[in-house]
Amino acid sequence: MTGQTIPAVLAAAARRFADVPAVVDDHRRLTFADLHRASFAGAAVLVGYGVAPGDRVALWGANSIDWVVADLAVLCAGGVVVPVNHRYRPAEAADIVSRADCRLVLADGPADGPAGRDLADEALSLDGGFVAGRRVVAFADWAAEVAAEVAATVPAKDAATDPQVEARLGDLTPGQVSHIQFTSGTTGRPKGAMLTHGAMTLTTATWVDVVGLRLGDGYPVVAPFSHIGGHKTAIVAGLTSGATLRPMPALDVDALVDLVGRGAVSFLQGPPALFHTLLAEVVRRGTDTSAVRSVVTGAAVVPPELVRRLYDVLGLEAVITSYGITEATGVCTMTRPDDPVAVVAGTCGRPIDGVDLRICGPDGRDQPAGEPGEVLVRGPNVMAGYLDDPAATAEVIDGDGWLHTGDVGTVGPDGNLRILDRLKDMVVVGGLNVYPAEVERVLADHPAVDQAAVIGVPDDRMGEVPLAFVVPAATPAGAGQATVGVAGVDVAGLEAHCREQLAGFKVPRRYRVVDRLPMNPAGKVDKPALRAQAAESAGGA
Repeated sequence: MTGQTIPAVLAAAARRFADVPAVVDDHRRLTFADLHRASFAGAAVLVGYGVAPGDRVALWGANSIDWVVADLAVLCAGGVVVPVNHRYRPAEAADIVSRADCRLVLADGPADGPAGRDLADEALSLDGGFVAGRRVVAFADWAAEVAAEVAATVPAKDAATDPQVEARLGDLTPGQVSHIQFTSGTTGRPKGAMLTHGAMTLTTATWVDVVGLRLGDGYPVVAPFSHIGGHKTAIVAGLTSGATLRPMPALDVDALVDLVGRGAVSFLQGPPALFHTLLAEVVRRGTDTSAVRSVVTGAAVVPPELVRRLYDVLGLEAVITSYGITEATGVCTMTRPDDPVAVVAGTCGRPIDGVDLRICGPDGRDQPAGEPGEVLVRGPNVMAGYLDDPAATAEVIDGDGWLHTGDVGTVGPDGNLRILDRLKDMVVVGGLNVYPAEVERVLADHPAVDQAAVIGVPDDRMGEVPLAFVVPAATPAGAGQATVGVAGVDVAGLEAHCREQLAGFKVPRRYRVVDRLPMNPAGKVDKPALRAQAAESAGGA
């Protein structure tokens, strides 16, 4: 099980889906054949820049067609893509670019940067090691050169490349690194996970098969391309399936609902927070959602009520949840389209093909079914290691190839994985372990609650106690329930709800009502930010 190279998947897509739109926005449209030609032409431009096989190229920009072409062009030139989140400040971007020793930085210019930022200019003007010995080019300038290269070779029916690009494509193997994906940094300084062509293509093929992504699907990409949920679970998935991608530079719910109403969306992937917001707006507008067929979500607690509403409001064929981490190329387990709501909402599904799963106790032995322990995975999805950090690699990948995820979970008799929490996020209340994700799941299932996040805060008597941050529902919770708004929540009722379903030591001691939860660049709740808020002001709602 070695998979293919990403350029090989691109070439196959150009043959299979030549005239099908591959990527579109409000101004441009590239078919799969167009994308093939542009990517190979882009590779020739990169060769002209001096990019050699194995060189690393940073892509610092919001979602765009040019980002897609650049990602594939770097790979066709034999290079390695280093995605950089467009929300990063220059110092954050500089840290990644310097540590990855990128030869070239392609960055958004003033016309396409986030909130009017000129990322290319920021890169050029930053003092220090950001641009020393590196070339910085604005995406628009690079795209103009690619367009000229395409125009020069347009008579050719297939993607035309120069001899150097042809040679590099011939030398490319599935075992080579395609992307260096830096972690979000919630557990310390970000580390660069080295992901291979084979792992990327193999896991994507399985993912596409499970979720049912297919030819002609309209797939708006709300996950940043700088995240594995964007460049892999969108770009490579589109090439594999023939789906049409619509990059969204930022999450614009109004624009997304407009696309849904026009019948341009049949498939959606994103965190639960996206679907909470989308459902509220669809109901408010009375939008026709009949074209939407499937939804994939994860990366956070998925309340059963959310899954039920996705089926009822959107009229979906399938809702799928999954579990994965960057170091495992983004996917380890998935539910299946015919799983009942309880499985979809309460578990992360079963391992994908080729992936082995274990739940281990502190002594390293396998835990019995239903008993919590650290989640270990092994298979072709496991990264090649951390960039320039063999010690950190050895800490998470043992001698038998098992990746120690740092997540706590259980596996039931049916083989479905349930993630309880990160090991580091566990709250110890008077010597008893409390997993915040379990408490969050109960809170989020209350009809008066939209979202919830739980952290541990110091307590003189118990050592730590749970503190719950609650985002209330924007509408009345229903008959017999208190009306909930941003100004307050029936905390007594919420606490009673928790005590009905949780042991007393797991019930939050404090509650704080907030308008929204902070999110990190990966679309997950930013627990360090919540801890900082709790430290700054004690007490709650």
